[in-house]
Amino acid sequence: MSQPRSRAVFTTRFAQSTLAALVAATLSACYVVPIDPHTGQGYPIHQDGPGARQGGSVTVITPPAPPGPPQPSVMSARLYPLNPQANKGGLITATVVDHHTGRGSFTLSYLGDMLQGEATRVDASYAAFGRIYNEVLGLNQRSFSGRRGIANAFGPKGVNAQCEYLITGPTMGTGACQFSDGAKYQMHFGS
Repeated sequence: MSQPRSRAVFTTRFAQSTLAALVAATLSACYVVPIDPHTGQGYPIHQDGPGARQGGSVTVITPPAPPGPPQPSVMSARLYPLNPQANKGGLITATVVDHHTGRGSFTLSYLGDMLQGEATRVDASYAAFGRIYNEVLGLNQRSFSGRRGIANAFGPKGVNAQCEYLITGPTMGTGACQFSDGAKYQMHFGS
């Protein structure tokens, strides 16, 4: 009776060994790759040494950087003289730096004086918009279409400028400026 029992033990152990070898052989070709939660791709696997496979590669896709704050845009404006006082200053080039926050900076040179200030967008309910247009271009019925803005600048010699403008395209627009010395200008944006 010991023989049949030893034969059963041998058969069971042989079956277990065979099953274990079969499982090991099946799983030897598999390995677990950790997944990057940001990209959904597997992390790269580095195999160094004599047993390293040749030609295998893992592609890791780097996600794009999150967008930062918008960069300021610079708009150039030309101011054309409309009266004898403005003729003394001639053609003026002004610069508006738009910070995309509704505000920006406004600079220009007038009669050797560097005037600096700010430009601000205003909406249609801004009651004072149109006053500078009327003082510079005369009382006329106007319809204002485009993004409205006002700009003010002051220089160390005591001269200041007040402007109103309408932006009608990405870099296009018109406006009017009045200086504290009586000079009147019409403004054109664009290049």
